[in-house]
Amino acid sequence: MSEQEERSTAAAVEPDAEQAAMGYEQARDELADVVRRLEQGGLSLEESLALWERGEALATVCERRLAGARDRVERALASVTPPEDSES
Repeated sequence: MSEQEERSTAAAVEPDAEQAAMGYEQARDELADVVRRLEQGGLSLEESLALWERGEALATVCERRLAGARDRVERALASVTPPEDSES
């Protein structure tokens, strides 16, 4: 695959503005629906590809939301000073 083809494939699964604005739960639920529809089959190749691309974009949204949550937790934990040893 050429570098240009790789860039177009990556761009095809980048979340659009609507998807990027979704919360984790909304993106997760829609992703589960996409998977269910793909597993049912009966779609044309074009419909399947469009759904797969949407699913990839939704998965990216979920990954970004989880990474953001992980960063927030790590920052919160780093800001807490450990208690002093109270060994007597």
